[in-house]
Amino acid sequence: MEAVAKLINNPRTNNNSGSPRKARYVVDMIRGLDIDKALSVLKYTNRRNVTAVEQTLRSAIKNWESKYEMDAADSNLYVKEAFVDGGKTMRRFLPAPHGRAYRMRKRTNHLTIVVASRNANNQEKNA
Repeated sequence: MEAVAKLINNPRTNNNSGSPRKARYVVDMIRGLDIDKALSVLKYTNRRNVTAVEQTLRSAIKNWESKYEMDAADSNLYVKEAFVDGGKTMRRFLPAPHGRAYRMRKRTNHLTIVVASRNANNQEKNA
């Protein structure tokens, strides 16, 4: 019993602004945690991508509730998978001394979070 949520800021491009490396720091903190603990960790983390990760986690919880028509508080949900993939990179140029140009790369990322119920995993192993 699991549900998936993907962050889509712009429906045409599916890109979230910010580099994937910086977003992975935030995602690594919540992977494997219960949803209550993961939300509290995100609340007190001072990073730029926290709001995007929190929004996606809440969306995954709501997706799970609507899919299985159960309350998330009773089902012992946890973050089963959370990963960040690189998106498109916009390339720009900055003027530099002596007529040169420095390349500036504006990176984007794709964020995916999967939540699952620990109770369901125990039932599947016993069956």
